Amino acid sequence: MASLSLLLRFLVVVTAHVTEARWGPRSRLILTEGSHHPPGNTPSPQPGAGPEPGDPAPAFQVPTLDGSFSYDPAEGALKGPLVIHAFTNKSGFLESLWSSESSLKSLVEGLPDRAQVLFLSLDDSAVSDALWMREQLRLAAAHSWKGVLTRLHFSPVPVFALGNWIPNVLYYWGCMGHNCGLSQTVFTSDGWKMPIVVKRLDARYDWLMARWSKNLYQLADVGDGCEPSPSLGGAVAWVSEGNCSFFTKVQSMAKSNASGVLVYSLPGNPIQDMNCAGNECFFPLGIPAAMVHLEVSVAQALRSGQVVNVSFQTTPSPNFFISIDQQGALAEMGWFLYPSFSFVNWQAQWFGFSASLQSKLQSPAKVTPVFDQVTMQGDKGAVATVDLPSDLWDFDTLELDASLSCPGRRDSSCAQWDHTVQLFVCCDPLSPHCNVELGRWITAFRRGTGHWLTDVSPLIPLLDSNKCTFTMKTAPWAMPWVVSLNLRFSVSNQTGEDFGKLRPFSVTSLYSGGTFDKNYNKMYQPTKFPVPSSTKKVELYAVITGHGSDENGCGEFCVTSHHFLINAVHNNTRRFDSAGSALGCTMRVKEGAVPNEHGTWLYGRGGWCDGLQVDPWRIDITKQLNMSDFESNAIVYFGLFNGQDPNPAQEPGYIIMSSFLIFYK
Repeated sequence: MASLSLLLRFLVVVTAHVTEARWGPRSRLILTEGSHHPPGNTPSPQPGAGPEPGDPAPAFQVPTLDGSFSYDPAEGALKGPLVIHAFTNKSGFLESLWSSESSLKSLVEGLPDRAQVLFLSLDDSAVSDALWMREQLRLAAAHSWKGVLTRLHFSPVPVFALGNWIPNVLYYWGCMGHNCGLSQTVFTSDGWKMPIVVKRLDARYDWLMARWSKNLYQLADVGDGCEPSPSLGGAVAWVSEGNCSFFTKVQSMAKSNASGVLVYSLPGNPIQDMNCAGNECFFPLGIPAAMVHLEVSVAQALRSGQVVNVSFQTTPSPNFFISIDQQGALAEMGWFLYPSFSFVNWQAQWFGFSASLQSKLQSPAKVTPVFDQVTMQGDKGAVATVDLPSDLWDFDTLELDASLSCPGRRDSSCAQWDHTVQLFVCCDPLSPHCNVELGRWITAFRRGTGHWLTDVSPLIPLLDSNKCTFTMKTAPWAMPWVVSLNLRFSVSNQTGEDFGKLRPFSVTSLYSGGTFDKNYNKMYQPTKFPVPSSTKKVELYAVITGHGSDENGCGEFCVTSHHFLINAVHNNTRRFDSAGSALGCTMRVKEGAVPNEHGTWLYGRGGWCDGLQVDPWRIDITKQLNMSDFESNAIVYFGLFNGQDPNPAQEPGYIIMSSFLIFYK
């Protein structure tokens, strides 16, 4: 009752913003001379000035609309992760996040079972913010998803009054990247004493990649922008929402020689996520676009013929999202490509994967360390020669426990772009298997949380000496990564009556990849191979990934198929069906794909995802073979695009492949 009374007192003095519009009020900022700081004069936090990702989260308790929420690490690890979201009405990104029905539904329908979310507000309107956020999610949950509401907690106390460590982390981890920080549009005119500064939301990064420059542009009113106008001479087009798609508006204004497009929402409507649809997305447009609210002063000035200029800025802000994983460690939430709570779900899914991985690493195994926080960069990469267990052949399972971290503890220190990382092994310099690929991973784009366990048991025969050299490397021009690698040898719990105790004893190398063009399949000829007399099982083992991009998106974003034809009858096919799909790699977060990276990590790829191990493809081909006659078996490989030989017109992609026959006895 006391907490309810306190809440009511808050309500008396705080004007609820939900009455202005169903999505909350639009915020117009008028800067005073004393509040404006030149770019670059804001002091940056110094190392050691605050908590960092990976540090243990201290205990805390905050009042909520339903009582209180508390976290105490002394009570043991969390049953699930905790995401802390700090809302502010000064962000166009957050306005869209909270006004989009699909965004809200994604949270109530897709939040992992054990994950919880604590909602806070950075603003004075914290009480009404909390009430509004709760109501938005109650409406989204409707009748079918009410259960999730018990894991959503709304605090009416503003961040600046919490009195615990959370504000420190939010401010110390403050950000100003894409959809992080306060993206703003600044209007000026000779007749105004002060600029008008409003929040904006830029069009989707993966649709319109052109960015606003720091130039001062003239603003031109062109109605709804659905038809081309006379040349705008490099002005920024001021257009209303509605009557045609965002794509049509931007395309029409690009034809009109606009430098960019500002779409203003109609009165009472929220800022929306500007995106293309269907085939529109394949039509290149070279100008930026953003959405803002209708500013009456701007509209009136334009109608009266007054010159209005516009510029664009991003003001740093506290972080909008931080988290605590199941182990009680503080964690970053990464980069939200567009305004959707799906990014919260994906990060929570990854926390679940990470917790499961930590549990697997507690299982019995003989561990051989290879790299321990070693910097990998340049042509050499990371190299180590290690002694292998003397009882190696007592084990039938080999797993690669690999992790990639960054030079610093923040994602901002991580390497840009995604690169292939390969692990090569050489146990005998004279062996044909010297420097054969043992494992493959793809780096995350500006995120440093990758950790994977990859089963490469069929390749145990490659470790045919008591001392082997391991080399882990990526593109020599890439920024540095810090790698750790352990070899985990164990005995599996096989149960099959026939093959339960079989172990690989011999490996035959097959085919590698190459440039995916009209000559690709001409490189490969049928190979005859013997089956050793003691063999009980034969397995096809391949690691295949497609890279680069021709006019069809091959091999990264096109659907390719890879065929191993045995004895001219049995076609064993690996097909990358999800390549180029909009959310293909989000489906693999539960397998370890690092979520919320920079770039377009969400899209399906040709056999890989950013921030994920490349799983070997294994097929038991024993029944496809003649197991008795010497050299009576043949295999040939070919790769296809749309069922045909690749034949790109320009800039062909390429395939990276390691393939083997594995013999068991």
